[in-house]
Amino acid sequence: MSERYTVARMTHDGEHFEILVKPQLAFSFRLGKTTSIPELLVTEIVFTDAGKGLKASEEKLQEVFGTTNSTEIAGVILKKGTLQLTTEQRKQQVEEKRRQIISFISRQCIDPKTNLPHPPMRIEHALKQIHFSIDPFRDAEEQAKEIIKLLRPVLPLKMEQVSVVVRIPPEYASKTYGTVKAFGSIKREEWQADGSWSATVEMPAGLYGPFLEKLGKITRGNLEAKMIK
Repeated sequence: MSERYTVARMTHDGEHFEILVKPQLAFSFRLGKTTSIPELLVTEIVFTDAGKGLKASEEKLQEVFGTTNSTEIAGVILKKGTLQLTTEQRKQQVEEKRRQIISFISRQCIDPKTNLPHPPMRIEHALKQIHFSIDPFRDAEEQAKEIIKLLRPVLPLKMEQVSVVVRIPPEYASKTYGTVKAFGSIKREEWQADGSWSATVEMPAGLYGPFLEKLGKITRGNLEAKMIK
């Protein structure tokens, strides 16, 4: 690998296929950003071993991919295969995934001793103790659920859903509806004759504090909220 190109590869039924791609453009493509595949290709050749310069035969490409079009094949390899990252790219992506994982745990879990969410810094410190290898391409929530199991011996964690009854005065009802919905699932709602809005919302226990804080800012403290579960 050089700064000018890197390798994306895929294996299918024991057959290996590799393409040479521009590191930053290919990385952006893997992150879901709109990138033209022809732009990110260093060459349109599909290899069985790029290091040795061994090309894949058209017969084998047709058999595996159903086409010999290099752009279509490259798209499949980039989506389903693996991308060799530069050192800096891997570092950036792992750090971003780490932040997402910590945020998920902080939102979804509480300390069973206090029934309050753990601060992100405490979760980060505990995460370092278990030496979990974060995959830059795997879903953050999927990895977080694995990490929660590993963290429990060093950090008490409980995943819990709570139901919150909230009542919003008429002057703030329409402004807060979207915010309430963003924090959880609205199980029941009712518009009162005076224009006020009441709802029962189910959300992760760790979001209860931020939920009250956010609504408090919007309504300037003019709301009623009560946890019922």
